[in-house]
Amino acid sequence: MFRAPELYLPTIIGPSSDSILVGFDESRDPTEPPKRSIPVDCTITDDFQGIRLKWTLSSIETKKYYVPNKRFFSLTCKKSDRERVEQRYFPYINKTAQAILSKSESLNIYTYEQDCSKWEPAVFKHPATFDTLAMEPDLKGFIMKDLDSFVERKEFFENVGRAWKRGYLLYGPPGTGKSSLVAAIANYMRYNVYDLQFQSVRNDSDLRRVLTSTTNRSILLIEDIDCSTKVTNDRTKVKENCEEEENDELKHPYGTDPGVTLSGLLNFIDGLWSSCGNERIIIFTTNHKEKLDPALLRPGRMDVHIYMGYCSPAGFRKLAASYLGIKDDKLFGRIDDMIKSVEVTPAEVAQQLMISNEPKVALESLIKFLNTKKDIEEAAVEEKEKSDNEEQESEEK
Repeated sequence: MFRAPELYLPTIIGPSSDSILVGFDESRDPTEPPKRSIPVDCTITDDFQGIRLKWTLSSIETKKYYVPNKRFFSLTCKKSDRERVEQRYFPYINKTAQAILSKSESLNIYTYEQDCSKWEPAVFKHPATFDTLAMEPDLKGFIMKDLDSFVERKEFFENVGRAWKRGYLLYGPPGTGKSSLVAAIANYMRYNVYDLQFQSVRNDSDLRRVLTSTTNRSILLIEDIDCSTKVTNDRTKVKENCEEEENDELKHPYGTDPGVTLSGLLNFIDGLWSSCGNERIIIFTTNHKEKLDPALLRPGRMDVHIYMGYCSPAGFRKLAASYLGIKDDKLFGRIDDMIKSVEVTPAEVAQQLMISNEPKVALESLIKFLNTKKDIEEAAVEEKEKSDNEEQESEEK
């Protein structure tokens, strides 16, 4: 409830307000009007359907230096108006706050700072959209349809007793556009992004506090989850290293903070704590899906698994249109055939197309790159076959 009045009240600041705070975003046009906010202990008066209401922002200093001060709004009105305030006024400011968010010119990306124990925002201006993604049209359409369905089905989630959230797992080789897809989803949904690094979280208790402090209508992003923490590894494979872990414990008899556990992560994604918030999207990315614990991958946690593969002819043509401004060329057919037989990522294709603004130069550079890559792949296959044959002959002797 705090976020709604925080967005709404600056829009009604008038002459009767005690004071206001103004500031500028350095990344925006300095000629634009300053951004308003409310200082602590300031009183804002609002009139709604004949009801006079007074809001006051307060702050309580915490005892622990790493825990931010607690802020809250106090609302006063006549006792006779209390029921109308709860039934009409609160829904009104919630709806107004959502409209403000949807019309916001800029999104934010947040990173968690362990030293000050809070999310630090930065302006999110990634240019990726679904129109610019080098992705198969059918897959792109499926993702957009799934996102639209998620937003429109609030009542469905409530009726079936599930938290209003959606989990996506993006997996595939490096350079296949996983981060760009996250940015496209954020821009499409107009959701802020909370980028979490497990290294910045001390333990499960800290993780729970960090995750529950994210806002509704947002994306929680954990990139390269297979590398972020050992708790996400397949437990059947982890058992093979038990002896090594026991030896480590003997070397460090006093122990250390256990950090984040798989149980703690799952409890937020699909446990009781998953209901703390609405309209949230959780996105994990990984280069190695096979390394993840199966418990992390089941429906209800990661609802949609999206494979981000190597570049296809359709992906190449989208990149050519974006980078070179052309939709067709006599070299396209040749490149299409080569892409079908060579494993090349969209990032590698884009890198070659950026070499020159001249389409012919850029396309010829891409052809040369693909030929070189094909030769390397064929040489690697021949070397492996030779090695396998030598090993087989050695076993026969």
